[in-house]
Amino acid sequence: MPLVTTGELVTRAAAARSAVAAFNIITLEHAEAVIAGAEEAGSPVVLQVSENAVKFRQGQVLPLARAAASAADHAAVPVALHLDHVQSDDLLRQAPAAGFSSVMYDAARLPYAENLAATKAAADWAHTQGLWIEAELGQVGGKDGRAPLDAHAPGARTDPAEARAFVTDSGVDALAVAVGSTHAMTTRTAALDHDLLKQLSATLDVPLVLHGSSGVPDGELVAAVAGGITKVNVGTALNVAMTGAIREFLAAHPETVDPRTYLSVGREAMTRAVTRIIGVLG
Repeated sequence: MPLVTTGELVTRAAAARSAVAAFNIITLEHAEAVIAGAEEAGSPVVLQVSENAVKFRQGQVLPLARAAASAADHAAVPVALHLDHVQSDDLLRQAPAAGFSSVMYDAARLPYAENLAATKAAADWAHTQGLWIEAELGQVGGKDGRAPLDAHAPGARTDPAEARAFVTDSGVDALAVAVGSTHAMTTRTAALDHDLLKQLSATLDVPLVLHGSSGVPDGELVAAVAGGITKVNVGTALNVAMTGAIREFLAAHPETVDPRTYLSVGREAMTRAVTRIIGVLG
């Protein structure tokens, strides 16, 4: 079916007090696996392309975006396309023509005042293009000119009062919050601050997003959704599944040289991971 919008999927999830799963893709095999896993689970899904993935694709956003959109055209479940962790304004402005309905604009590395100014400018422009926009806010930052911790560095936390002001003043549609998850974790040992999450959910009137969810155990994910998370981002878990399956296959079949053989094994492993994670989210 044709692409749907991320905003539509998140709004629907919020109304159902559930969460939509959003998976970062790097290759066509990632996109195919995410869609196949979502179909197996009977659930809508968001395909995310990060700025880092664009850099890997030699700085070109269109090849992967168009491949993902084409795969979505044949999907039996609703699929949205999201441009993730964008720091480049030039890349931001390529989003509408590339088929993205939403963007996560990442200025969280900046001191608070600069983060706010950059994010507001991005949100103002995005809304003129019909884009749904997500931002993130980590540790209370910018006090005395200090830069904040990365929003998903160990120990970073989002302050509810600062988050409320940030959302109001920037005009963003969703906020990724720092409550204990960390990007690129290969072990599922993160412990979330559920009391803080409840405070954020009660304080903010926009959907809350959990980044770094690959390192979060199942029970913690379930509790996070119950506590107000409505979009759950997953990336590393797919790479762990794909790489592990390929390593195992090549160790058992060292004579293999046709990439289709081992890439199909990796794709199947990612598909299983997607179905399992969506099942956890309910």
